[in-house]
Amino acid sequence: MKGKSLRILLIINPISGTNSKIGLCEAIEKKVSSMGHTLVTTETKGPGDATQIARKAAEDGYDVVLACGGDGTVNEIATGLIGTNTVLSILPNGSGNGLARHIGIPVDPIEALTTVKKGRVVDCDYCTVNGIPFFCTFGLGFDAAVSHRFALGHKRGLIAYLKSAIDEFIHYKPDTYRLTIEDKKIEVDAFLIACCNASQYGNNAFIAPTASITDGVLDVTLIHSGNAVSQALVGVELLAGSISKGGLIDTFRTSELTIVRPTGGIAHIDGEPVDLPETLNVRCHHGGLKIFAPKKGRFRPLLTPAIYFMRECGLRMSHAFSRR
Repeated sequence: MKGKSLRILLIINPISGTNSKIGLCEAIEKKVSSMGHTLVTTETKGPGDATQIARKAAEDGYDVVLACGGDGTVNEIATGLIGTNTVLSILPNGSGNGLARHIGIPVDPIEALTTVKKGRVVDCDYCTVNGIPFFCTFGLGFDAAVSHRFALGHKRGLIAYLKSAIDEFIHYKPDTYRLTIEDKKIEVDAFLIACCNASQYGNNAFIAPTASITDGVLDVTLIHSGNAVSQALVGVELLAGSISKGGLIDTFRTSELTIVRPTGGIAHIDGEPVDLPETLNVRCHHGGLKIFAPKKGRFRPLLTPAIYFMRECGLRMSHAFSRR
């Protein structure tokens, strides 16, 4: 798509994340115009709205849809673009921005437009649980409970999420799950089960460091129940990008699996809490979504998270000085 004049629709969630959106649409429009493209802007008004808007954009022949919001907004827009020729571009503006961070998109909406300018499009996998699409992670157990607690709160951002995680950790009880992965059956007491298309939840917490959005398989991370200290150490491994098989952790790679839990209840899809039944069929669908993505290097534990952290600190400092 590089060098071509594009018809672009911007879908923005006005209540996502914690950053101010004053002047954001104007700044995006100015940047898109400087690249020689035409832009139409619309805002979401409620849950599910973004999916309908994105689907209509694809039907109307838009070349690109810009998704400006968090992982929930990205999920809705991407769902509307599955199986179409319209390309998704993520402008991260949420609390975690897991898919954007996995792809290597700058966590600044204006900087993120460089992916459109460079024009590199990849065919991204998408996954489903009982037919419901997800693009980053689907989870059961502790992470789902944290997502539910976080959603009930009035504050957003990393600090609020960490507080939700600590509050939940104090009282959380693991559950029993039965998994069928190809011809293998497993019954476990698990702290959490994460089915991953991408490598992280968001905020550079790497639950499946080597996951790829283009390989046609899910990376499944199962964390067994343990004592408070051993489970807290797993949290350190998440941030260091060093989660691997061994100790409390099992990992699997598969195109599909079935999970059965004692009762239905809370799960999370791309960080958003949902109520699902006890039997869950999870599948990876290869290459069903076109998305702008920069080239990225091989993931290295400790080093890659450190580089991401320094890059994001640099962006924050730049914004702080630019406001003075």
